[in-house]
Amino acid sequence: MKLSVLLPIYNEERELAACLDRVLASIADEIIAVDDCSTDATPQILARYHDPRLQVIRHVQNRGKGGGIQTALEHATGDYCIIQDADMEYDPRDYAKLLEPIKQGRTPVVYGARDLSTQPLIGHVGNKFLTIATNVLCGTRLSDMETCYKVVPAALMRELRLQSRGFEIEPEITAKIAKRGIQISEVRVAYAPRPDKKLRRFRDGFRSLFALIRYRFVE
Repeated sequence: MKLSVLLPIYNEERELAACLDRVLASIADEIIAVDDCSTDATPQILARYHDPRLQVIRHVQNRGKGGGIQTALEHATGDYCIIQDADMEYDPRDYAKLLEPIKQGRTPVVYGARDLSTQPLIGHVGNKFLTIATNVLCGTRLSDMETCYKVVPAALMRELRLQSRGFEIEPEITAKIAKRGIQISEVRVAYAPRPDKKLRRFRDGFRSLFALIRYRFVE
């Protein structure tokens, strides 16, 4: 089972090296890093790495997290893919744990469920609301829809024909998987939220809710 890591990056000079070191030390078979037109030292940091598992692609224009994931998916050659944020919120050592239910044949898709109580209150409430909305609209039984760690067969991920450019990529993926009647299981993962997130909670929260409705009922 070959695992491809889809790594969208935008201005992550502070934590990128530590993140890459952890991903390269994991069980990942390939890492597709997409520099989303960063304006900081991100390109220079990426240039320091020469591991054959790492492929670096640079956007000439910023396309958002969803755009980075779509570009990475185009170049992925693994059987399964997982999305990795380019910071230290998630721990790549959890990859093996996430793959275990798939290897055992218990489920085709696994999400890494976080302990959301460690988030700031607004983020905690927003994530809980979007997850409840997902469960009501899509018939899922998730505790954390917005998690970055989504392990999905690469062929299925391509079939979803993802369109979202921003953070609303998360509900798009989930709504489209649920519409196909595919089971989504969860595994608890480590999570260390950072206070200075790029996500704008109210704006991106409304966009995510709209995307959830759109991809559940319209597209």
